[in-house]
Amino acid sequence: MTAISADMVKELREKTGAGMMECKKALQESNGDFEKAVTVLRQKGLASASKKAGRAASEGLISSYIHMDRIGVLVEVNCETDFVARTEDFRNLVRDIAMQIAAANPLYVSRDQIPSDVIEREKEIYRAQISGKPPQVVEKIIEGKLEKFYNDTCLLDQVYIKDPEQKMKVKDLITEKIAKLGENIVVRRFARFQLGEKS
Repeated sequence: MTAISADMVKELREKTGAGMMECKKALQESNGDFEKAVTVLRQKGLASASKKAGRAASEGLISSYIHMDRIGVLVEVNCETDFVARTEDFRNLVRDIAMQIAAANPLYVSRDQIPSDVIEREKEIYRAQISGKPPQVVEKIIEGKLEKFYNDTCLLDQVYIKDPEQKMKVKDLITEKIAKLGENIVVRRFARFQLGEKS
């Protein structure tokens, strides 16, 4: 049986809006598998309706940002209604996200988009770097290094470039806008081009 950490429970709670105990039970029931735990919560109807993440977001904008004629970004950000898509708040958010992509060069929108073979390859690299430590220590170190990998390569996990204190992540910025605008907001996809870069 996989040990269920408080961080795992917290992450599941943030994603679904379900209570702490329900999240812990779902993680225990799914033996620590995050996606199965989400499914368990959905099946039980415990994922909070107040969380807007489950709501369809099919409106929005496709926006571009060009930096110094050397870096170009196309990004699609969705919301629920055309009304919100036309607001200045939403347009500014989309532009800020495009600027983030230009500056921080993420490879994926979120963790769940990373192919499992890429994560396994990263783990193997980390294991090769660590030697002579007990297995549980090695796993903790790998966990920490994977977090750093996510923070570097996943747009939603990156530190927001316009936050001077470097505490806010892009997903926090989006959550703030969801609260303000009252609609689900989803970064659907992006493409980043850099002059002279091989595809």
